[in-house]
Amino acid sequence: MNTKEALMKALILIDIQHDFLPGGALAVPGGADIIPVVNQLQPRFELVVASQDWHPPDHKSFASAHPGKKTYDVIELRGLRQVLWPDHCVQETNGAAFPAALSTARIEAIFRKGTDPEIDSYSAFYDNGHRKSVGLAGYLREKGVTEVYLAGLAAEICVYYTAMDSLQENFITYYIEDAVRPLVQQEFKKALEQFAAAGGHVIHSSNL
Repeated sequence: MNTKEALMKALILIDIQHDFLPGGALAVPGGADIIPVVNQLQPRFELVVASQDWHPPDHKSFASAHPGKKTYDVIELRGLRQVLWPDHCVQETNGAAFPAALSTARIEAIFRKGTDPEIDSYSAFYDNGHRKSVGLAGYLREKGVTEVYLAGLAAEICVYYTAMDSLQENFITYYIEDAVRPLVQQEFKKALEQFAAAGGHVIHSSNL
């Protein structure tokens, strides 16, 4: 078996949910534009999995949980820097659901994150303090995955933290540049620089 044949590739769809799309509580500019790209990509991978932000209504990352604070204020939460977000992706609400336009037939598993009200979870692998695993790394290893390709929202937050954890878990890791969108473009530029410096790769879907 040659090296190329030995590589098992997984596509991970990060938080492609109503609240991160236009009209959502925490809308990412142009977020819906990635859906056709993501749908076209899925048949090219042996394994497709997804992450889903799944917050309880009293999550401490919400500004509404802190009287006197406003959205996008920064506080310390359990020893970690925490941006206070608008209420979003609350469990069992439409905002947490996948959009109908997203093809989900090939998604073999969904990893829900942000379920602990006391700590946020940007990454699909761990909470922000790396105190608890979501279980994704073990699942990918059990499936024999060696390469991870990332698509989703928001590019410089949840996709970035997932990408960095993927590298830490020793997966060969790729951002699919036309299958992500950032909340803040300038922050995404910094995120990509840090990702590349850590050994990550950036690829366009046309090269897959």
